[in-house]
Amino acid sequence: MNKNLELLRKEYEDIPIPDELDMIVDRAINASLRNPKHKRVKYTWIAGACAAALLLLVTINASPAVANALSAIPGVDRIIKVLTLREYVVDEKDYEANIKVPAIANLDNKALETGLNEKYMKENKALFDKFQTEIEAMKKQGGGHLGVDAGYEIKTDTDEILSIERYVVESAGSSSEELKLDTIDKKNQILITLPMLFKDDQYIRLISENIQEQMKSQMKENPDKFYWVRGAADVLPTDEFKTIKKDQNFYINNKGKLVIVFDKYVVAPGYMGSVEFEIPTEAIASDLVSRNYIK
Repeated sequence: MNKNLELLRKEYEDIPIPDELDMIVDRAINASLRNPKHKRVKYTWIAGACAAALLLLVTINASPAVANALSAIPGVDRIIKVLTLREYVVDEKDYEANIKVPAIANLDNKALETGLNEKYMKENKALFDKFQTEIEAMKKQGGGHLGVDAGYEIKTDTDEILSIERYVVESAGSSSEELKLDTIDKKNQILITLPMLFKDDQYIRLISENIQEQMKSQMKENPDKFYWVRGAADVLPTDEFKTIKKDQNFYINNKGKLVIVFDKYVVAPGYMGSVEFEIPTEAIASDLVSRNYIK
């Protein structure tokens, strides 16, 4: 067994495994057999049930025979793609936390699978530790309000692409939101980065110019939308959106289109939340390495 995965297993091995595990798995398999049109079934376990999720994950990774047997059952390959490995919950009068830790299973590239799962574990553990430290500090100063909501969403799940968005929303008077995305080539078992899609750095300019055009067009069509873009009323030059980052947050959607993602407050006022822009392929076609991913 992979040593890193073994460490994850040991972290939870003292948590009691519910007797209902077999029943849970059997029900899921039976449901998939009854309805082969199901694309994905996602489980969320909390408290002691997290151990059941980890047991399933470890068993699949540790035993090729089990993985092959499960993959022969219609729908099961979808069930084990992404699951909630652990959930941190705090529910007090002024302090609330709900932090879900995702885990990816059934990748052939175990180094990629384990690396991503370790990253997700560390990120969320650090977030929970930070939350607890801030609570203690607030209580010493007379109290306050603090909340954190963290989890994940499957943005794309096709035969070729799996895109996972992890979000963190923190509130203490006002709220902030941070997004992180991972896009995986399921056939070649690699993590896709934004720079690897293009021949050179020209994509930064091409995408940025297209987003500026979309911002202006959206504002013209809908007065409720507002972006910090050149030409918008009361926008200082220092606040204008000029360019994306080289490693800007992105994902590839179900249509094979590149989608650029911005956190809350980065290119627009807070009421706009996080914003996304689907980039027309013709706007970036000249700099694409290939059309394998972007259609």
